[in-house]
Amino acid sequence: MTGKTTNRIILAAVFAVIVLGRTPAVAETWHADEPMILIYMDEQQADHLRAYGIAYWCLEPIRGYKVQWLLNYRGGSFLVRDAQEIRDRATIMGVSYKVIGPETANRIYEEIININAEVVLLEKAPDIAVYVPPTKEPWDDAVRMVLEYAQIPYDTVWDPEVLKGDLLKYDWLHLHHEDFTGQYGKFYAAYRAADWYQRSVRGSRIAAKELGFDSVQKLKGAVALKIREYVEQGGFLFAMCSAPDSLDIALAAIGIDIVPPEIDGTPRTPNADNLLDFSRTFAFRDFKLVADPYVYEVSNIDIMPKNLYDQRMVEDFELFEFSAKQDPALTIFVQDHVTSVHDFLGQTTAFRRSVLRDDVVILADTPGTDRVKYIHGNVSKGSFTFLGGHDPEDFRHLVGEKPTDISLYPNSPGYRLILNNVLFPSMRKKEKKT
Repeated sequence: MTGKTTNRIILAAVFAVIVLGRTPAVAETWHADEPMILIYMDEQQADHLRAYGIAYWCLEPIRGYKVQWLLNYRGGSFLVRDAQEIRDRATIMGVSYKVIGPETANRIYEEIININAEVVLLEKAPDIAVYVPPTKEPWDDAVRMVLEYAQIPYDTVWDPEVLKGDLLKYDWLHLHHEDFTGQYGKFYAAYRAADWYQRSVRGSRIAAKELGFDSVQKLKGAVALKIREYVEQGGFLFAMCSAPDSLDIALAAIGIDIVPPEIDGTPRTPNADNLLDFSRTFAFRDFKLVADPYVYEVSNIDIMPKNLYDQRMVEDFELFEFSAKQDPALTIFVQDHVTSVHDFLGQTTAFRRSVLRDDVVILADTPGTDRVKYIHGNVSKGSFTFLGGHDPEDFRHLVGEKPTDISLYPNSPGYRLILNNVLFPSMRKKEKKT
């Protein structure tokens, strides 16, 4: 292990104790007395993505298996007691596994004690909701695609369900290509004459009026507040692409008109930047809005790579290595069979380091730059994770392009980051020591 890696582990542990109020977890003694199925998650796994689907399948109430997640052991492997139905399911889904005896399982436990690894128990399949419009949009959603590929069930919700309080039915909520600022993704300049854009504007305005709001921005602001309430009450939020920064902008701009008149036909509040309330945001503060309707960005939160056209010139982002025993929760988010992941673009590709709130944990970044790719934070009883970019296996996904065929990328490191988050609410919560 390099000195740089060791320092990052130490810093992460100190951050968890001082900032997040966490204390080191007390090591739990694990012992096997029956055969186990090891679903290894290193480079030898044939289908990493569907392995998560097997873990979820085991956790569903109709089966009720407990799954052990071996954090930092062979890429974050899973261990579950041996059962023929699990073997059959893994074989059908093309997932690699090995049946091991109790002696081998106990040797694995002993090895984990002596390295930066930990065993956490997954007890319940989380109930999943994806926030998505009922109309077909000219782009895909990487999370929905990978959930379907891994055969993990989910429900869809939209503004009426959110405003009714239906989010409280779910453990996990995903947001993706949405614009909570009421600016329709800032597609005005390039697509204002396109049929899909005009339909989106008309439909959004009608929906806002039907729900009792006189503007789309006010509707989306109310939805953003409901999402924040969901997290405060214990929900877990995962967001990608344009959702993370537009959600925080919407929260900061409650009561302020930030939409250019070319887009919504009403005047913008003068000096809107100076009126933003950052106390309501999840992850960002002190950011500046982009008022020009002909500029694609909504704020300076997004920071793009220098080269947008040559994928070979784009740097990887590096996953942070945490102390698994002191903070298994943060370690879950970065489980992978690689330590660096190739960057991919999105409406929001990466987050500007200088506008991150002080209580945000960085999970992955491009070292030596202001570009942060992957972050996590806690809000009251719940938490959130934001990942920049649109599709981990489509470097420059354009409006109207065909969705990625995930079956071509069963070992995608980027898609693994998404699925780490899906299983996070399944982790048994340990009481904090005082």
